[in-house]
Amino acid sequence: MPPAQSPYAPPAPRRTLTAVSADGTPLHVETHGPDDAPAVVLVHGWTCSTAFWAPVVRALADGPGGGHRVIAYDLRGHGRSPAPGPGGYSTRALADDLAAVLGATLAEGERAVLAGHSMGGMTVVAAADRPFVRERTAAALLLVLPLAAGRVRSRLTRSVLGSRAPLGPVTPLGKRVLKYATLGPYAPPAAVAACARIVHACDRGVRAAWGGVLAELDLDANIRELSTPTAIVVGTADRLTPAVHARRLAARLPDCAGLTELPGLGHMTPVEDPAAVAGAVRELVAAHLLAPQATQESHTTSEERTA
Repeated sequence: MPPAQSPYAPPAPRRTLTAVSADGTPLHVETHGPDDAPAVVLVHGWTCSTAFWAPVVRALADGPGGGHRVIAYDLRGHGRSPAPGPGGYSTRALADDLAAVLGATLAEGERAVLAGHSMGGMTVVAAADRPFVRERTAAALLLVLPLAAGRVRSRLTRSVLGSRAPLGPVTPLGKRVLKYATLGPYAPPAAVAACARIVHACDRGVRAAWGGVLAELDLDANIRELSTPTAIVVGTADRLTPAVHARRLAARLPDCAGLTELPGLGHMTPVEDPAAVAGAVRELVAAHLLAPQATQESHTTSEERTA
């Protein structure tokens, strides 16, 4: 199948814009779907870009049951967002970037469902203590988020994060290595090829800089700040962040909205089973974004009738 016809080919956004973070770093932002639809913000993971979300964006923006306004952005140093200057790699920077994107894309009083994959999930947790982010978040979905640094990290995770080797062009060997490390055993070749193109496009220096941050990252304290309803999705064959991490995280969340384990899937769940990921987002939108809105509208109408 030609790349342009592939479900993994990035869809054309309805519009693009630039959000400027607290330290001046510009961030590439895309929006998809109807402008007046419920908002969903997608935050990709380490070495990825907005292209990683392509099949999920299609499912949410144009899928059955009505479209969503899907907002996706490139983390600093990834995709079309330039690398920051010295000192620009930190969890604080990740939180600043998410706040900047929400400020640039959501109207006053508007809320969204946030979905973060891997480092994107860490971004959501890192921003959990920000009042600005809390006010604009109706619910969150965390995809394959490691609980803490140190002993709970697998040997494979530490070796991947710590690698400074250049990836070079995508080769058959490179795809086999990537599949073993990040995807499930039944991932289709097209999904493996799409992930390889995205990961290999990440700048080596950016990959190493963020890898160093992630290798020592411990967001346990911020888990208690994530008071919004939060669901978790993890693949049972994830070698980088095994399902045991997700179970421990679910037990610590103040308001866990469910834990879904997808059989046979690896670390790249949005690419391996975009329908399942999009379905989890839709459930959160229906329960925590649309339902409260409908209740408020019904209450307002009742008050008007009795006035």
